[in-house]
Amino acid sequence: MADSAAEARIDQILVARALLGDDRRAFEQLVRRNQGMVRAQLRRLLQGDEAAADDLAQETFLLAWRKLGQFRSEARFSTWLHRIAYGCFLQACRTKSWAARHAQDDEMEHLPTPVQAMDLRLDLARAMRHLSTAEQTVLLHCAQLGLSHEEAAYVLAMPLGTVKTHATRGKAKLKTWLAAWHAAGEERIP
Repeated sequence: MADSAAEARIDQILVARALLGDDRRAFEQLVRRNQGMVRAQLRRLLQGDEAAADDLAQETFLLAWRKLGQFRSEARFSTWLHRIAYGCFLQACRTKSWAARHAQDDEMEHLPTPVQAMDLRLDLARAMRHLSTAEQTVLLHCAQLGLSHEEAAYVLAMPLGTVKTHATRGKAKLKTWLAAWHAAGEERIP
């Protein structure tokens, strides 16, 4: 936790330097410190599409530079970036070309293969698709990206209680689905 607090202080100092002196090098350091986290979030939201994730990460940081003066330190800088990245993702989802391209990919993902039957990780991904969009999004941010419920509420612009409800319901559904997967696996073992 101390490391997290120290990291947040470093980000605040860099933000102040970028704002007070129009210091682009300070902002470049912020980008370097946070780009992996932003790309990871976007890759997960985009189901592994690295090219699209990189494009949206670049858009996220351009938008962050333009809006840096609006950062009020109400949340950690990284949480603020998560929010911007999620907004860029939602905007991309609204464009027809992006949605059409990924609709074809989703159809291909529903074809089961022997590897999918053997790999829990793929089964988890398949199970996630059975959750509501809100449950998927909350679990992505809380379980996979490690945000607290409060941070996820900020990023997703949802009430805290709603985030907690989606997290609880999503986890319960996954637990039930994966228990059935585990039971089926035990039946196959001689």
